Amino acid sequence: MIHELVKRNRSYRRFKAGAVIERETLRELLELARHSPSAANLQPLKFVLSHDEERNARVFPHLAWAGYLEDWPGPALGERPTAYIVILGDTEIGKAFDYDAGIAAQSILLGAAELGLGGCIIGSIEREGLRRTLAIPRHLEILLILALGRPAESVQIETVGPNGDIRYWRDAEGTHHVPKRSLDELIVE
Repeated sequence: MIHELVKRNRSYRRFKAGAVIERETLRELLELARHSPSAANLQPLKFVLSHDEERNARVFPHLAWAGYLEDWPGPALGERPTAYIVILGDTEIGKAFDYDAGIAAQSILLGAAELGLGGCIIGSIEREGLRRTLAIPRHLEILLILALGRPAESVQIETVGPNGDIRYWRDAEGTHHVPKRSLDELIVE
């Protein structure tokens, strides 16, 4: 059921090192993005796939992880993503990619959740360094990166408390807590 799939689709930032994601699995996930809606049906998105340790190690230093966890530099060796999908916008096709990138990212992550995988949408990217590292042509704008793997952490959804603080946090056991606003707070009457 879609409700359960959406609830399983959390932002995971620590992964099991031995859980390899094959290129064919990434291609299957991209099929979901390919079939997703696109503004004016322009289909301007392109993708870079990374699923081997060497290439993943080249991608990782260009990413910033979990801004609210100020003392955490990101997943340590042994808990890093085992695959990445770099979402690009082809400026020779269009100039506005935000909606397409968000829809594609969600479609891919829902597909990953269905396969027992997890991921995180990363927008905090050192783009020029990544462009050089992966030899991405200039006409392709780096939009988002999806970090993927088999989750090695627990994510707990909670209702935002009376102080209104929406910042996620980790407890002493390493559980990642994510406050969400109540449904009544989201509906404007």
